[in-house]
Amino acid sequence: MSRGLRDLNMLLNAYAQGIFPMAHDDGEIYWYDPDPRAILPLDKFYVSRSLARTVRQEKFEVKVNGDFRGTMLGCADREETWIDEQILAAYTGLNRHGFAHSVECWQDGELVGGLYGVALRGLFAGESMFSYRRDASKVALVHLVERLRERGFVLLDVQFPTEHLRRFGVITIPRAAYKAKLARAMMVEAVFAP
Repeated sequence: MSRGLRDLNMLLNAYAQGIFPMAHDDGEIYWYDPDPRAILPLDKFYVSRSLARTVRQEKFEVKVNGDFRGTMLGCADREETWIDEQILAAYTGLNRHGFAHSVECWQDGELVGGLYGVALRGLFAGESMFSYRRDASKVALVHLVERLRERGFVLLDVQFPTEHLRRFGVITIPRAAYKAKLARAMMVEAVFAP
């Protein structure tokens, strides 16, 4: 296992500097600090009318940290993934120590979608999401943003932009602007769970 992943303090320090790991097909862990960086401004989060209706209908039971490992495995369940055993072990370690969290959607007792990420002071770094049922990951994202707002988080980092995330208001900003926002987030006392 990569030294940075074995040492949870080193991993958290990387996040505090805007750096995060991803596994590659060659078995190596690579560290990223993208420029530009994708963030979801919490005050500009956009929810479509149809998604708001789905949330109101409570089609899913939403849990926080109900099955963190299962959520990571759901996120890894795709043709190409950057989540390998090293990443799985490191982030389940962060979860045990209260730094990594999942927001999950359940239906009929089955985990059907969700997301996970790292919470560090006023930062939530979203890592990945998955959905086995229509809108499950979107509902999890709505609940994540509500929780972050309620608990005083100031920065939701989504790392890279996707068309899917742009629909919610994700923007890209230069690395220098991201680092300034990150520095402010590191001065904020915020607690994700319980």
